[in-house]
Amino acid sequence: MPRSLWKGAIGFGLVSVPIQIVPAIEEHDVVLHEVHAEDGGRIRRRRTCDVCGETVPYEHVAKGIEREGQDVVLTDDLMAQLPLPTKKLIDVLAFIDASEIDPIQLDQAYYLQPESAAANKPYVLLRETLKQTDRVAVTKIALRSKESLALLRAHGDLMVIHTMLWPDEVRDSAGLAPSSSVTVRPQEVEMAASLMDRMSQDFDLDALEDEYQTALRELVTTKAGAHPARKRAKATAAPSNVVDLMAALQASIDKAEEDVGTPARKSPKKAPAKTAKKTPTRSPKKAAPKKRTG
Repeated sequence: MPRSLWKGAIGFGLVSVPIQIVPAIEEHDVVLHEVHAEDGGRIRRRRTCDVCGETVPYEHVAKGIEREGQDVVLTDDLMAQLPLPTKKLIDVLAFIDASEIDPIQLDQAYYLQPESAAANKPYVLLRETLKQTDRVAVTKIALRSKESLALLRAHGDLMVIHTMLWPDEVRDSAGLAPSSSVTVRPQEVEMAASLMDRMSQDFDLDALEDEYQTALRELVTTKAGAHPARKRAKATAAPSNVVDLMAALQASIDKAEEDVGTPARKSPKKAPAKTAKKTPTRSPKKAAPKKRTG
Protein backbone atom coordinates (compact mmCIF):
# COMPACT_ATOMS: atom_id res chain seq x y z
CA MET A 1 0.00 0.00 0.00
CA PRO A 2 1.42 3.44 -0.87
CA ARG A 3 2.25 5.77 1.99
CA SER A 4 -0.14 8.55 2.92
CA LEU A 5 0.31 11.92 1.27
CA TRP A 6 -1.86 14.00 3.61
CA LYS A 7 -2.87 13.83 7.25
CA GLY A 8 -5.64 15.80 8.87
CA ALA A 9 -9.26 15.37 9.92
CA ILE A 10 -12.80 15.39 8.60
CA GLY A 11 -14.78 18.06 10.38
CA PHE A 12 -18.58 18.18 10.40
CA GLY A 13 -20.36 19.99 13.18
CA LEU A 14 -18.52 19.24 16.41
CA VAL A 15 -17.38 15.82 15.18
CA SER A 16 -13.78 15.36 14.09
CA VAL A 17 -12.49 12.22 12.33
CA PRO A 18 -8.66 12.02 12.17
CA ILE A 19 -7.70 10.47 8.83
CA GLN A 20 -4.88 10.14 6.34
CA ILE A 21 -5.19 10.22 2.57
CA VAL A 22 -3.79 7.46 0.36
CA PRO A 23 -3.83 7.64 -3.46
CA ALA A 24 -6.54 5.41 -4.93
CA ILE A 25 -5.15 5.59 -8.47
CA GLU A 26 -2.09 3.67 -9.68
CA GLU A 27 -1.14 4.38 -13.28
CA HIS A 28 0.92 1.86 -15.20
CA ASP A 29 1.88 3.91 -18.24
CA VAL A 30 5.36 3.29 -19.63
CA VAL A 31 7.35 6.50 -19.12
CA LEU A 32 9.28 7.41 -22.26
CA HIS A 33 12.18 9.86 -22.23
CA GLU A 34 13.22 12.18 -25.03
CA VAL A 35 16.55 11.03 -26.46
CA HIS A 36 18.82 11.86 -29.36
CA ALA A 37 17.82 9.41 -32.14
CA GLU A 38 21.41 9.07 -33.41
CA ASP A 39 23.23 8.12 -30.20
CA GLY A 40 20.48 7.61 -27.58
CA GLY A 41 21.65 10.48 -25.38
CA ARG A 42 19.04 11.96 -23.03
CA ILE A 43 17.58 15.34 -23.95
CA ARG A 44 17.74 17.60 -20.89
CA ARG A 45 15.60 20.61 -20.14
CA ARG A 46 17.32 23.63 -18.68
CA ARG A 47 15.74 26.64 -16.99
CA THR A 48 17.11 29.53 -18.99
CA CYS A 49 16.25 33.17 -18.36
CA ASP A 50 15.27 34.95 -21.57
CA VAL A 51 16.56 38.27 -20.15
CA CYS A 52 20.10 37.45 -19.02
CA GLY A 53 20.42 34.16 -20.91
CA GLU A 54 21.76 32.31 -17.85
CA THR A 55 20.66 28.93 -16.49
CA VAL A 56 18.62 29.57 -13.32
CA PRO A 57 18.96 27.23 -10.29
CA TYR A 58 15.67 25.84 -9.02
CA GLU A 59 15.90 27.73 -5.71
CA HIS A 60 15.89 31.01 -7.63
CA VAL A 61 12.76 30.17 -9.64
CA ALA A 62 9.57 32.01 -8.63
CA LYS A 63 6.00 32.06 -9.90
CA GLY A 64 4.90 34.74 -12.34
CA ILE A 65 2.02 35.84 -14.52
CA GLU A 66 1.61 38.46 -17.21
CA ARG A 67 -0.97 41.19 -16.65
CA GLU A 68 -1.51 44.09 -19.08
CA GLY A 69 1.96 43.70 -20.57
CA GLN A 70 3.66 43.53 -17.18
CA ASP A 71 5.24 40.46 -15.57
CA VAL A 72 4.02 40.09 -11.99
CA VAL A 73 6.51 38.06 -9.92
CA LEU A 74 5.15 36.07 -6.95
CA THR A 75 7.86 34.69 -4.65
CA ASP A 76 7.40 31.71 -2.34
CA ASP A 77 7.11 34.09 0.64
CA LEU A 78 4.24 35.94 -1.01
CA MET A 79 2.49 32.69 -2.00
CA ALA A 80 2.78 31.44 1.59
CA GLN A 81 0.70 34.39 2.79
CA LEU A 82 -2.36 33.31 0.80
CA PRO A 83 -5.19 31.98 3.01
CA LEU A 84 -5.79 28.23 3.02
CA PRO A 85 -8.49 27.74 5.67
CA THR A 86 -8.77 23.99 5.01
CA LYS A 87 -5.05 23.28 5.14
CA LYS A 88 -5.33 20.31 7.53
CA LEU A 89 -9.07 19.91 7.59
CA ILE A 90 -11.57 18.33 5.21
CA ASP A 91 -14.28 20.89 5.86
CA VAL A 92 -17.76 19.46 5.25
CA LEU A 93 -20.01 22.11 3.71
CA ALA A 94 -23.20 20.05 3.31
CA PHE A 95 -24.62 16.55 2.87
CA ILE A 96 -26.62 16.02 -0.33
CA ASP A 97 -28.18 13.16 -2.28
CA ALA A 98 -25.65 11.29 -4.38
CA SER A 99 -27.82 11.79 -7.48
CA GLU A 100 -27.28 15.56 -7.30
CA ILE A 101 -23.60 15.28 -8.29
CA ASP A 102 -22.76 15.31 -11.99
CA PRO A 103 -19.79 12.93 -12.55
CA ILE A 104 -18.32 15.45 -15.01
CA GLN A 105 -17.10 17.43 -11.97
CA LEU A 106 -15.16 14.53 -10.40
CA ASP A 107 -11.38 14.50 -10.69
CA GLN A 108 -8.77 12.53 -8.69
CA ALA A 109 -9.77 9.87 -6.15
CA TYR A 110 -8.15 9.13 -2.79
CA TYR A 111 -8.78 6.55 -0.06
CA LEU A 112 -9.39 7.83 3.45
CA GLN A 113 -7.88 5.72 6.24
CA PRO A 114 -8.42 6.21 9.99
CA GLU A 115 -5.24 7.68 11.41
CA SER A 116 -5.45 5.71 14.66
CA ALA A 117 -7.56 3.16 16.50
CA ALA A 118 -9.30 6.00 18.34
CA ALA A 119 -10.56 7.32 14.98
CA ASN A 120 -12.27 4.04 14.02
CA LYS A 121 -15.56 4.74 15.81
CA PRO A 122 -16.31 8.18 14.30
CA TYR A 123 -14.99 6.95 10.93
CA VAL A 124 -17.43 4.00 10.86
CA LEU A 125 -20.26 6.23 12.11
CA LEU A 126 -19.80 8.69 9.24
CA ARG A 127 -19.33 5.92 6.67
CA GLU A 128 -22.48 4.03 7.69
CA THR A 129 -24.57 7.20 7.88
CA LEU A 130 -23.54 8.11 4.34
CA LYS A 131 -24.44 4.58 3.17
CA GLN A 132 -27.83 4.35 4.85
CA THR A 133 -28.96 7.81 3.79
CA ASP A 134 -27.51 7.46 0.26
CA ARG A 135 -25.80 10.81 0.70
CA VAL A 136 -22.41 12.28 -0.08
CA ALA A 137 -20.58 15.14 1.58
CA VAL A 138 -19.52 18.25 -0.32
CA THR A 139 -16.25 19.43 1.22
CA LYS A 140 -13.21 21.61 0.70
CA ILE A 141 -9.63 20.38 0.99
CA ALA A 142 -6.16 21.82 0.38
CA LEU A 143 -3.75 19.48 -1.42
CA ARG A 144 -0.32 20.60 -2.62
CA SER A 145 -1.03 24.22 -1.70
CA LYS A 146 -4.18 24.31 -3.79
CA GLU A 147 -7.67 24.44 -2.36
CA SER A 148 -10.18 22.19 -4.11
CA LEU A 149 -13.82 21.41 -3.89
CA ALA A 150 -14.17 17.72 -2.99
CA LEU A 151 -16.74 14.96 -2.71
CA LEU A 152 -16.68 12.53 0.22
CA ARG A 153 -18.55 9.24 -0.18
CA ALA A 154 -18.74 5.71 1.21
CA HIS A 155 -16.93 3.01 -0.78
CA GLY A 156 -17.31 -0.48 0.65
CA ASP A 157 -15.58 -0.53 4.05
CA LEU A 158 -13.76 2.72 3.30
CA MET A 159 -14.54 6.32 2.54
CA VAL A 160 -13.24 7.93 -0.64
CA ILE A 161 -12.72 11.57 -1.44
CA HIS A 162 -12.75 12.93 -5.00
CA THR A 163 -11.31 16.32 -5.79
CA MET A 164 -13.79 18.22 -7.94
CA LEU A 165 -13.90 20.98 -10.48
CA TRP A 166 -15.41 24.22 -9.28
CA PRO A 167 -18.82 24.87 -10.89
CA ASP A 168 -17.48 27.68 -13.09
CA GLU A 169 -14.79 25.36 -14.48
CA VAL A 170 -17.39 23.19 -16.26
CA ARG A 171 -18.10 24.63 -19.69
CA ASP A 172 -21.61 25.44 -20.81
CA SER A 173 -22.89 22.67 -23.11
CA ALA A 174 -25.52 24.80 -24.81
CA GLY A 175 -25.71 24.20 -28.56
CA LEU A 176 -23.92 20.83 -28.50
CA ALA A 177 -26.95 18.53 -28.26
CA PRO A 178 -28.73 17.15 -31.35
CA SER A 179 -31.69 19.09 -32.68
CA SER A 180 -34.86 18.69 -30.63
CA SER A 181 -36.70 17.83 -33.84
CA VAL A 182 -34.96 14.44 -33.97
CA THR A 183 -37.13 11.69 -32.49
CA VAL A 184 -36.87 7.94 -32.13
CA ARG A 185 -39.64 5.38 -32.28
CA PRO A 186 -40.42 2.99 -29.39
CA GLN A 187 -39.40 0.07 -31.63
CA GLU A 188 -35.96 1.61 -32.13
CA VAL A 189 -35.47 2.09 -28.39
CA GLU A 190 -36.54 -1.52 -27.83
CA MET A 191 -34.05 -2.76 -30.42
CA ALA A 192 -31.25 -0.64 -28.94
CA ALA A 193 -32.03 -1.99 -25.44
CA SER A 194 -31.95 -5.54 -26.81
CA LEU A 195 -28.54 -4.85 -28.34
CA MET A 196 -27.29 -3.44 -25.02
CA ASP A 197 -28.41 -6.60 -23.23
CA ARG A 198 -26.55 -8.86 -25.66
CA MET A 199 -23.41 -6.75 -25.60
CA SER A 200 -23.39 -6.86 -21.78
CA GLN A 201 -23.60 -10.65 -21.40
CA ASP A 202 -20.55 -12.15 -19.62
CA PHE A 203 -18.87 -8.74 -19.50
CA ASP A 204 -16.06 -8.58 -16.93
CA LEU A 205 -14.79 -5.08 -16.27
CA ASP A 206 -11.87 -6.36 -14.16
CA ALA A 207 -10.57 -8.40 -17.12
CA LEU A 208 -9.93 -5.32 -19.25
CA GLU A 209 -6.37 -4.12 -19.82
CA ASP A 210 -4.61 -1.29 -21.60
CA GLU A 211 -3.63 -3.05 -24.82
CA TYR A 212 -1.56 -0.11 -26.02
CA GLN A 213 0.62 -0.10 -22.88
CA THR A 214 0.97 -3.89 -23.03
CA ALA A 215 2.10 -3.72 -26.65
CA LEU A 216 4.45 -0.83 -25.79
CA ARG A 217 6.14 -2.87 -23.04
CA GLU A 218 6.57 -5.79 -25.43
CA LEU A 219 8.02 -3.46 -28.03
CA VAL A 220 10.53 -2.17 -25.48
CA THR A 221 11.42 -5.73 -24.49
CA THR A 222 11.78 -6.72 -28.15
CA LYS A 223 14.00 -3.74 -28.82
CA ALA A 224 16.20 -4.94 -25.98
CA GLY A 225 16.43 -8.33 -27.73
CA ALA A 226 14.18 -10.49 -25.54
CA HIS A 227 11.35 -11.83 -27.74
CA PRO A 228 9.30 -10.74 -30.76
CA ALA A 229 6.57 -8.18 -30.28
CA ARG A 230 2.93 -9.12 -30.51
CA LYS A 231 1.09 -7.43 -33.34
CA ARG A 232 -1.97 -5.48 -32.31
CA ALA A 233 -5.27 -6.39 -33.90
CA LYS A 234 -6.61 -3.75 -36.23
CA ALA A 235 -9.49 -1.80 -34.76
CA THR A 236 -12.82 -2.14 -36.53
CA ALA A 237 -13.65 1.09 -38.30
CA ALA A 238 -16.87 2.76 -37.23
CA PRO A 239 -19.53 3.07 -39.93
CA SER A 240 -19.37 6.44 -41.64
CA ASN A 241 -23.09 6.65 -42.35
CA VAL A 242 -26.08 4.80 -40.94
CA VAL A 243 -28.89 4.93 -43.46
CA ASP A 244 -31.42 2.68 -41.75
CA LEU A 245 -31.21 2.81 -37.93
CA MET A 246 -33.43 -0.24 -37.45
CA ALA A 247 -31.37 -2.27 -39.93
CA ALA A 248 -28.15 -1.24 -38.20
CA LEU A 249 -29.54 -2.24 -34.80
CA GLN A 250 -30.74 -5.59 -36.15
CA ALA A 251 -27.36 -6.28 -37.75
CA SER A 252 -25.63 -5.43 -34.47
CA ILE A 253 -27.95 -7.76 -32.54
CA ASP A 254 -27.33 -10.55 -35.07
CA LYS A 255 -23.58 -10.04 -34.65
CA ALA A 256 -23.92 -10.07 -30.85
CA GLU A 257 -26.03 -13.25 -31.13
CA GLU A 258 -23.27 -14.96 -33.10
CA ASP A 259 -20.72 -13.97 -30.44
CA VAL A 260 -22.71 -15.17 -27.41
CA GLY A 261 -24.76 -17.92 -29.03
CA THR A 262 -28.21 -16.68 -27.96
CA PRO A 263 -31.17 -16.28 -30.28
CA ALA A 264 -31.65 -12.75 -31.54
CA ARG A 265 -34.99 -11.03 -31.51
CA LYS A 266 -36.08 -10.00 -34.97
CA SER A 267 -37.09 -6.46 -35.64
CA PRO A 268 -40.84 -5.81 -35.52
CA LYS A 269 -42.49 -5.88 -38.91
CA LYS A 270 -43.74 -2.61 -40.22
CA ALA A 271 -47.53 -2.33 -40.59
CA PRO A 272 -48.62 -2.26 -44.22
CA ALA A 273 -49.29 1.20 -45.53
CA LYS A 274 -52.97 2.13 -45.76
CA THR A 275 -54.32 2.65 -49.26
CA ALA A 276 -57.44 4.45 -50.44
CA LYS A 277 -60.52 2.27 -50.66
CA LYS A 278 -61.53 1.34 -54.19
CA THR A 279 -65.02 0.54 -55.40
CA PRO A 280 -65.16 -3.26 -55.62
CA THR A 281 -65.70 -4.66 -59.08
CA ARG A 282 -67.73 -7.78 -59.60
CA SER A 283 -65.85 -10.75 -60.97
CA PRO A 284 -67.48 -13.76 -62.59
CA LYS A 285 -68.59 -16.41 -60.13
CA LYS A 286 -66.38 -19.46 -59.85
CA ALA A 287 -67.84 -22.91 -59.62
CA ALA A 288 -67.95 -24.16 -56.05
CA PRO A 289 -65.50 -27.01 -55.34
CA LYS A 290 -67.03 -30.44 -55.28
CA LYS A 291 -67.38 -32.02 -51.88
CA ARG A 292 -65.45 -35.22 -51.27
CA THR A 293 -67.50 -38.27 -50.39
CA GLY A 294 -66.58 -41.35 -48.57
